[in-house]
Amino acid sequence: MPRIRVPATTANLGPGFDALGLALELYNYVSIEEAPELEITVQGEGENSIPRGPDNIAYRAAAAVYTRVGKKVPGFKIAFENHIPVARGLGSSAAAVVAGVVGANALLGHPLSQEELVSLAARLEGHPDNVAPALLGGLVVVVLNGQQVFYQRVDPPPGLSLQVAIPNFTLSTRVSRGVLPAMVPVEDAVFNLSRAALLIAAAQAGNLELMGKAMEDRLHQPYRLRLVPGMSEVFQAALEAGALAVTLSGSGPAVIAFCRGSSPKVGAAMKKAFEDNGVKCEIKELKPASQGAILC
Repeated sequence: MPRIRVPATTANLGPGFDALGLALELYNYVSIEEAPELEITVQGEGENSIPRGPDNIAYRAAAAVYTRVGKKVPGFKIAFENHIPVARGLGSSAAAVVAGVVGANALLGHPLSQEELVSLAARLEGHPDNVAPALLGGLVVVVLNGQQVFYQRVDPPPGLSLQVAIPNFTLSTRVSRGVLPAMVPVEDAVFNLSRAALLIAAAQAGNLELMGKAMEDRLHQPYRLRLVPGMSEVFQAALEAGALAVTLSGSGPAVIAFCRGSSPKVGAAMKKAFEDNGVKCEIKELKPASQGAILC
């Protein structure tokens, strides 16, 4: 019975809207085996909200693998041990999809290549900037081009640490995307393009200071301010406490501060800023995960 460990992910990374993702050392563990009927159990995060029927996304991902290779879809017994918060912008949906495709591929004797798994998972989940780092680990640049997925993995720079502020409310991607404009000024597009390119170059060079300077964004975070109470104040508090940069994680509401080494003062400042705006939150200090989904 395959047991899969899948990392959390943070996407966008400021300017890299829908194109950049980073794996984090926070994991879900999912066991999967063929069974006469579908049986799903959930422990930990999402145990009161994750579907137990055919609409479960890990089941749908596993079924898609069987269909992809021409096999009849069986029942499955799937057991989740979840540590990634649900609907907080840390890739919980991507982790479930990745667990489903990796587990089913293992049950079938690994007929699909890594590239095929990335493409299938990206089409199923719809957000390749989450599924790619969940599968591959590290920092990933990814482009969805019709049915094709192009990607390049980059090793996370040494010394990078993350203070993650996780508010006690959920925010769906659908709602978060709903506040984005259909068109943006060309100067805002150029602003983000230049910084996304600089961010990758700085990461490859291991230049944390330059990475921090490249984290500014004009394409999504300004429009999402009203969805996360205190977001501006949290950003400012983290920077004043010594963070290199601060970004909304994915579509939020989690906020991530990028730091040089362990920086608990940054996390404490973020927590206070959220609480000053009436929002309770949990702080986690995480490191980038160099390894993606594995059988364990």
